Amino acid sequence: MMNIDWLHVLAAVINFIILYLILKHFFFKKVEKVIDDRQNDIESKLNKADEDVEKARMLLLQNERILKSAKEEGKKITEVQKQKADKIYQEIVDEANKEARTIADRARVEVKREKEKAEHEIKEQVIELAVLLSSKALEESIDESKHRELINDFIAKVGI
Repeated sequence: MMNIDWLHVLAAVINFIILYLILKHFFFKKVEKVIDDRQNDIESKLNKADEDVEKARMLLLQNERILKSAKEEGKKITEVQKQKADKIYQEIVDEANKEARTIADRARVEVKREKEKAEHEIKEQVIELAVLLSSKALEESIDESKHRELINDFIAKVGI
């Protein structure tokens, strides 16, 4: 059977304790510090990542509001420009109608003037013919102004 040498066991335990105390004094604090620093760095990076995600979300919301506002402003500008264009179109149409009425009025005045001129010329020709006919018919000479007066009275009564 195996005998346990207690002296060796005791020496191994003492060596282990001494080694443990040496390691604890020189290395454990440094390793623990490295682990703590690494854990703090990871936590810091996670917090920063969370902050960045929150900033990105806020910027996204802000950009969406700005985009919505820009779209609404674009609609308003488009509507205002459409109204201006409609107003200009209506002004052009009104001006064209006014000009057309003016041209039609001028044409009516011109037609009336031409009609009056033609009527006057016809009267003059009728008077001339009447004077010529009456002087031939009477074979006597009445002065021309008396003839014109008689013919004008006749025309006034007849309504030429």
